[in-house]
Amino acid sequence: MATQLLMPKATAVWLVDNTALSFDQIANFCRLHPLEVKAIADGEASQGIKGLDPVMTGQLSREEIALGEKDINHRLKLSEPKVRVPEPKRKGARYTPLSKRQDRPNSILWLVRNHPELKDAQISRLLGTTKSTIEQIRNRTHWNSANLTPMDPVTLGLCSQIDLDIEVDRAARNRPAEPEIDPTLMPATATENRDYHGGPAEEEELDADKVFAKLSSLKGAASDDEEEEI
Repeated sequence: MATQLLMPKATAVWLVDNTALSFDQIANFCRLHPLEVKAIADGEASQGIKGLDPVMTGQLSREEIALGEKDINHRLKLSEPKVRVPEPKRKGARYTPLSKRQDRPNSILWLVRNHPELKDAQISRLLGTTKSTIEQIRNRTHWNSANLTPMDPVTLGLCSQIDLDIEVDRAARNRPAEPEIDPTLMPATATENRDYHGGPAEEEELDADKVFAKLSSLKGAASDDEEEEI
């Protein structure tokens, strides 16, 4: 396990105030952007942050700082820790107190109804339950389905709001985008069905007899008007 710097921003504050190291050297050592270090030096990003001496914490030696001050291209190196911290155990199934286990099915039902985008593996990770239990609640085959009531797992203390938000955001990012529908396009049923009447009505066929009759009546009316004028 690689050694990591404790409280990088507080360490950067101390190095800016107490050494002649460049912004790039401090940024590289503290895993920050050089502009962040510059903002710390200008007092824009260090308000309320108390500097942490990396020499006192055993993470940086005086000799290493001196080398960096003499050579601007020197990259500071973390000191080997004097005490080896055991690596954390791999994260297993989430432990749920006995008093809250009876509420877990209610929380599963709440997640299934309010966040259908969540996969079974995500719900299992949040509540420490099994996929078979989730499937039974989804399919209403759980032995106590009739008595289940949806309950927010955050309110019950079965998971944190941050963990829930992370899983919901992850599910939203993995969801395939829905294709956009162009409102100007005709529906598929219209292109396949010749009897579709959604478009403009077809022009009615002209009746020749009616047309000639109409023209004759107009001509007769015009002749009467001429006689009256004479």
